[in-house]
Amino acid sequence: MIDRTASQSEEAPVEAMLREALEQGDAVLDTIGPILGHLLANDDDSLFTDEIVARVRGIILHISRQLLMAQGKAAAIEDTDSFAKEHAERLAANLANHPALLMHCHALAVECHLAVRLQESSAIDPVLSPLLQALVASDDEATAAAAMTVLASQARFIQHQRRMELPIHELPGDLFHQALLIWRSYAAGEQDPAADIADRDLRAAFDESAGRLGLLSRLVGGMGSGAMAALSVSHAGVALFITALALASDQDRDIAALSTNEGQMARLALALRAAGLEAKAVEEQFFHIHPDVTLPDVFKLLRSDRAAAMLAASNRNAAG
Repeated sequence: MIDRTASQSEEAPVEAMLREALEQGDAVLDTIGPILGHLLANDDDSLFTDEIVARVRGIILHISRQLLMAQGKAAAIEDTDSFAKEHAERLAANLANHPALLMHCHALAVECHLAVRLQESSAIDPVLSPLLQALVASDDEATAAAAMTVLASQARFIQHQRRMELPIHELPGDLFHQALLIWRSYAAGEQDPAADIADRDLRAAFDESAGRLGLLSRLVGGMGSGAMAALSVSHAGVALFITALALASDQDRDIAALSTNEGQMARLALALRAAGLEAKAVEEQFFHIHPDVTLPDVFKLLRSDRAAAMLAASNRNAAG
C-alpha cells in the first residue's frame, strides 16, 4: 500500500499493491454511515470532540431546524424558534439514519477541513485561488460571471461550515428529496396541511443547479481542456480541485472529497493518474495534501487507463 516506508511497496507489482489498498479504502468508506450514525445518536458529549464528527452533527441539526422552521411557519406557529428547538434533536436522529446524507455531510466537512489546513500549511486561500482569480478576470464575460458566482458561493460555504451549517437548498437533489421524506414522516405523515404547504414551498424554492456544487461543476466543465489546470490543488484551491478530480476520474464528488483523507491515499493516487496526471504531477498534489507521504517509484509504471479501470471496478464506484 501507499505508506511512509516505500521500500516494501517497491517489491510488489504496482497494480496489485494499489488494488489491495483501494479495497481496504473501500471497506473504510462503507463504514462511514453506520459509524457516524452511532456517534451522532450518542448523547455522550465526549464523543464529539473530533472536529469532523462535531461538524457533521451540527450540519444535520441545522438541516433539521430548517425543515422544522418551514413547518412552523406554514402552521402559523407564533414561536417557530421554540418549535424547532423542541423537535430538532429527534428529527436530526431520524436524518442521521440515512447513510447517503451522512456521507455527503461528512464529505463537505472533510473538504472544509482540508481547505483550512492547506491555508495554514501552504497559504492556499480557501475561497479565492489563483485559478479562480484568473477566471474572474477572464475576457469572456460568461466565464467571468460564472467564476464570480462560484466565488460568492464558496465564500458562503466556508462561512457556513465554520458555523456547522448547511442551507438545505445546497443539498444535491436526491438528498434534498430524501431529507423532505424523512421530515414528512416525522411530521405526522402526508395528511398534515401545514406540512403540505411547507413541503410545496421548500420544493418550489429548490434549484439544484444554483447550488455551489452545480456552479462548480459547470465552471470546471466549461473550461474544456483547460480543466487540467484545476487538478493542481495549489493553483485551483480545494473546491475546484475536488470537482475537477471527480469529473476527470468519473467518480462521485463526495467520494473524490473523501479520497483526500489519509486512509484513502490509494484512491487519490489512482484518481489523479486516471485523470491524466503524470507521476510527477501526482507527487506534487501529495506534497500539499499528504506532505509526509512518498509514492513508491513503481507508481510511475501505472498507465492512466489501468488506473481508471481499477477505479471503475472498485466496490464504492460500482455501488455508486
